[in-house]
Amino acid sequence: MAGKKPAPTLKTVWGLAKSPELQLTSEELHLLVAGYIGKDSLKELNGREIRLLVQELQRRKDNAKRQARETFPGNAVTVHQRKKIEQLAYALGWKEEKRVNGLAQKMFGVARVEWLDYQQCSKLIEALKAMIGREKKE
Repeated sequence: MAGKKPAPTLKTVWGLAKSPELQLTSEELHLLVAGYIGKDSLKELNGREIRLLVQELQRRKDNAKRQARETFPGNAVTVHQRKKIEQLAYALGWKEEKRVNGLAQKMFGVARVEWLDYQQCSKLIEALKAMIGREKKE
């Protein structure tokens, strides 16, 4: 059986999750596992589920690399904030990037979220949270 790859482990999962391209927090990884596999704990995953999760994380990492080459890299200081903005926009049902870019344009006169500074990202996050709060009240 020479040449057979060893089975991926939870170490592999964490390595991919913490890679510079993904930079997932523990909470984000657990949300991914719950949504993609349907289990609440990484320790509950069997070998097949770990392989599926590794494939998904690798796919996302490759997509992130591709996007970094294709788009403006943006403000490196605001990477985590932009991930949060993306999550909040998704929670609002905003499937298109132009919606959140339009809000950034309206609030700050900046055409793309990637170009916002730390303070502007913080204000945009709070505005999106407020919109979600209003939506839940209705």
